[in-house]
Amino acid sequence: MIEHIIIAGAGGQGIMVLGRVLAEAAMKENKHVTWLPSYGAEVRGGTANCMVVISDEEVGSPYIDKADSMIIMNEPSLLRFSSRIKNNGLLIINSSLAKSQPDIKACVLRYPFTDIALKVGNIKVANIVALGCFIAKTKLIDLETVRQVIDDFAPKDKRELAAVNKKALKAGKELIEEQGDPSAYLAP
Repeated sequence: MIEHIIIAGAGGQGIMVLGRVLAEAAMKENKHVTWLPSYGAEVRGGTANCMVVISDEEVGSPYIDKADSMIIMNEPSLLRFSSRIKNNGLLIINSSLAKSQPDIKACVLRYPFTDIALKVGNIKVANIVALGCFIAKTKLIDLETVRQVIDDFAPKDKRELAAVNKKALKAGKELIEEQGDPSAYLAP
């Protein structure tokens, strides 16, 4: 098994955190992992993306030309990266901030991660809602392992951050497990 994942959005959306949590969880499950971050010059509000490769065997390169899966958090990233998804790949889009309909041959899931994060109680956890959706769809790693990584990442004096991130993870998982057809969540 080898999975090539591109995660992209704007600086400040937690793109690197999403990639790191995914990579750390895979490592906890004794998988081989690479994580390659890339920041735009503007940092907050500019472009941000990372590439995560998860495999049962050693990984030769962290760079991904064509991704098996993508998590796209905003419109500019959708326009920039959608052509890099493999045929029959998985493209997960934050429909709160990305409205285009890419012309690709892939499984495209659109959910309003930003809107859901607001309902969870913190707009900054839209990335973790997306991660919960991705994990529930791919079953690449165990959700409990991701919860452990969230606990590990949260500072001891800010346990409420771990709690809201776990709520976000659960909300993302429920999109796949309970909501059924994602077309019901297409933004107008």
